Amino acid sequence: MSSLFFLIASIILTAWLTIAFKLIARLGINNLQAIVYNYVVCVITGSMVNGSFPVNSSLAKEPWLPWALVMGCGFISLFNLAAYTVQKIGVAAATVAYKLSLVIPFVFSIYLYNEKGTALKIAGVALALLAVWFTTRPAVNDKKGKKVSWFVWAMPLLLFVGSGLLDTMIKFVEQAFINTGNQDAYLITAFCVAASTGLIVLLFLFATGKQRFSGKALLAGICIGVPNYFSIWCLLGALKGYANNSSAIIPINNMGIVLFTAMVALLIFKEKLSATNWLGIALSLGAIALIAYG
Repeated sequence: MSSLFFLIASIILTAWLTIAFKLIARLGINNLQAIVYNYVVCVITGSMVNGSFPVNSSLAKEPWLPWALVMGCGFISLFNLAAYTVQKIGVAAATVAYKLSLVIPFVFSIYLYNEKGTALKIAGVALALLAVWFTTRPAVNDKKGKKVSWFVWAMPLLLFVGSGLLDTMIKFVEQAFINTGNQDAYLITAFCVAASTGLIVLLFLFATGKQRFSGKALLAGICIGVPNYFSIWCLLGALKGYANNSSAIIPINNMGIVLFTAMVALLIFKEKLSATNWLGIALSLGAIALIAYG
């Protein structure tokens, strides 16, 4: 029962991260500040759960440190890209682009780790690419009648590729360097890099007068950061609980997130999805199922 609880909690908490970006836009809160403060909160939360702050000079000897640096920069870059995509394209489209990125590490796994690619799994990959195309394709004109920029249209596709490459890197590092003894240190270090990178940018913007500190953004960062850390914590709990079927947990988790955010987008934010977008969502669920069980 606890394993199912961890899985449901992971779905809700991860969906909240995407939904929060929509709320931030509606409340007029600064995206960058909220995201940077979110990572500071992740570091604090992780250190409290871990029982100590693991980042110190001894990490310089760790072979995974360069990967943690890259991962941290990837975290904050993709979070900003996700926020932009949610606010310009919509919650449902951004979520599909984010969660279907699992096909990229799957393809790399066949090449790097000689994992078997069945016909159904390969069909799932092809279906996923179609799903991203249909779900993220906006109308030619926006609500004000203005033509949608190709740059805005490309954002979810960049999110799809970027998230997939980051997931591929995480899988590689996990297999090559990470174990139960250093997992927390690695994760908190990556969050710390994301926070430090963002704080440097913010300090520059504050010093040049281009931005001012926002208390609302700090509060938003807390509301995002705590769920952000525990979304990963709960997913790890679900994977441990379903150890005999762990390969299906991440796809099931992603399916739940796609469905949950699509319903929130429809019922709460009143997002108007076209028939093409709904087709894309349906294809995304089929693609995840094929990859999980094929």
